[in-house]
Amino acid sequence: MDMELEAYLRPPEFPMAPYPAKVVTLATGAKMVVREVDREVVPILLDAVRPTFQVARDYYDIVGVRLYAELLGWYRYRVRDEFCLVGQIDGLLVGIVNSRMYSPELGISLHTLAIERGLRIGAHLFASKMEHHIEYLNQDEVLITAESPIGFRRWMIEYGLEKRSGQHELGGATPYALTRDLYFAAKDRLVAGERPVPQELMEVAEKEIIIATENDILEKILGAKRRVLS
Repeated sequence: MDMELEAYLRPPEFPMAPYPAKVVTLATGAKMVVREVDREVVPILLDAVRPTFQVARDYYDIVGVRLYAELLGWYRYRVRDEFCLVGQIDGLLVGIVNSRMYSPELGISLHTLAIERGLRIGAHLFASKMEHHIEYLNQDEVLITAESPIGFRRWMIEYGLEKRSGQHELGGATPYALTRDLYFAAKDRLVAGERPVPQELMEVAEKEIIIATENDILEKILGAKRRVLS
């Protein structure tokens, strides 16, 4: 590899404050650890995202391929100032969100992918992503767009986002913004979780990111029921 040229191709990195891990108690009573991961775990995340390419329901296919490309771009040092949070239950990966800093003041929300459906995991992870932008990266606002009706309901409507002119860098639909005022107005209602994470839960999460089998992932996303043979 031509390291001199590679150094030119890699974007500069702005120092970002870390996201402090938390635990969210889901409706089932399950404990989901939400934590930031670094680029070294990206190959594992790609394995989890790949099965979504086959799922057209709720636009999982386009969200999946775009998230895959963004994570790979981050791994290969081709995306500027990206971060990624994951949700894990007993080590099992149940969701991924990613975002980046466009500038110290402006955040760009990229994608939210819930592998386990029906427990508001995507909503909790999106809220955690917004928490990181506003409270820990101390940004003024986050620019957001939606690729599915459920995304529009969960982000634009639930948070009462402000419409913006121009384009989100993902293109597509009209961009909206989460401002600091909107975030703090919604925080008590939408941002869940407790800190610190109990040591035993954190140790399990950090030990290994467990990926379900491809069939398990597809069933979870599609909401399919397993057949029980008597």
